[in-house]
Amino acid sequence: MRKLVLKMSMSIDGFVGGPNGEIDWLFKSMSERTNAWIVDAIAQAGVHLMGSKTYYDMKAYWPYSSDPVAAPMNDIPKVVFTKKGLVPDGQTTTAIKDATAADKAKGTVLSTESNKLDSWRNATVASGDLAVEIHKLKQQPGGFILAHGGAGFVQNLIQTGLVDEFRLVIHPVVLGTGLPIFSKLLQPIDMDLVSSTSLPLGVVANVYQPH
Repeated sequence: MRKLVLKMSMSIDGFVGGPNGEIDWLFKSMSERTNAWIVDAIAQAGVHLMGSKTYYDMKAYWPYSSDPVAAPMNDIPKVVFTKKGLVPDGQTTTAIKDATAADKAKGTVLSTESNKLDSWRNATVASGDLAVEIHKLKQQPGGFILAHGGAGFVQNLIQTGLVDEFRLVIHPVVLGTGLPIFSKLLQPIDMDLVSSTSLPLGVVANVYQPH
């Protein structure tokens, strides 16, 4: 049975976005080594798993990006959890604006054309019970299942005990308020620290497994 891995970037105080989903804070401490860690953390996944808000943001960004993370994001199949289905031009969030602004600030411009859209257009839609759908995916062969946001979707994954491993990239910033992912826990989760990697600019990447 393959495992479900959650990869998230978060603040020291446990938020994955500002009050309105802002992620501008995380780009201030990004580096080539942090990017390389992220690529290594996701490259062996068999499928990307996400909610519809994150899907629309990623579809609008990764196919046009030259960032090293773009290749595994574009090439690996996607499963999107949504009760409403997917539309060609779904609404994006503040996150895509922040990512695009960060690219512009460092002199990187997104391409206006892409040949990487097929894996996004052909994403599998999962609309059934979350636990049942995840169980089916875990029974399938292939690399691990890699879960992304949004925050509400991830909260439900964690609350139902479906996450087998947490890969958390912790940035050196305290937001004070924002979007949490552990706020729906009914009881504490005891974790084993599998690895901890210190990265430039104060970033720490920790890998945990519940026990």
